Amino acid sequence: MADLGERGPLWLWAEEQTGGRGRLGRNWVSEPGNLYATFLFPLTGGPESAHQISFVAALAVHDMVGALRPDLVARIKWPNDVLIGGAKFCGVLPEVVGTAPTRVAIGCGVNVAHAPRGTPYPVTALGDGLALSAVLEELDRALSARLSQWDEGKGFAFIRAEWSARALGIGGPVKASVGPVQRTGIFVGLAADGALVLEEADGSRCLVHSGDVIFAELEKLRRVPS
Repeated sequence: MADLGERGPLWLWAEEQTGGRGRLGRNWVSEPGNLYATFLFPLTGGPESAHQISFVAALAVHDMVGALRPDLVARIKWPNDVLIGGAKFCGVLPEVVGTAPTRVAIGCGVNVAHAPRGTPYPVTALGDGLALSAVLEELDRALSARLSQWDEGKGFAFIRAEWSARALGIGGPVKASVGPVQRTGIFVGLAADGALVLEEADGSRCLVHSGDVIFAELEKLRRVPS
């Protein structure tokens, strides 16, 4: 649709997906009963700040959980995984899909009725008592509010502070794998551009812009009996 000139904003909603994918092209199980939706919208200022949208979307998902299931405690794992009790229930994948103007598609997969089996990490679901339409409506409300606060990057300092207040692992040990390089240290927070700031034993700091990260706080949380 973007290739044909669609600008948005609009939501695309599928009852199931036959080719669902997540970060790095990984498979995303997409059986009926969960929410699979993509939000397409334009950026007037170009793609320079598009990478910040991961943090905006994560906050929106966190807000959605608070509105629909206030009994649950959600936390954010860098950069945009939202977890409940250390288990993942939602995948968010923002991508630039068009130019002139720049358009972004935020893919959202939310486990509502059930969670897939055989995953390499713990997964959970919000609960099958929620109507998918209600989940999408609340997600739309939250995302619209957070995108307005972000204001195409002008409000990223505020978004970064809001994200940090809900994040896992800040102030604790972290391991980061960036290609063949592994680094260990303390997760001291987010850089101005959203990179993970890792402080090593010698006091030096490095910025992690992408890669797999393991937080000691999350590993401890996952070992606690439910």
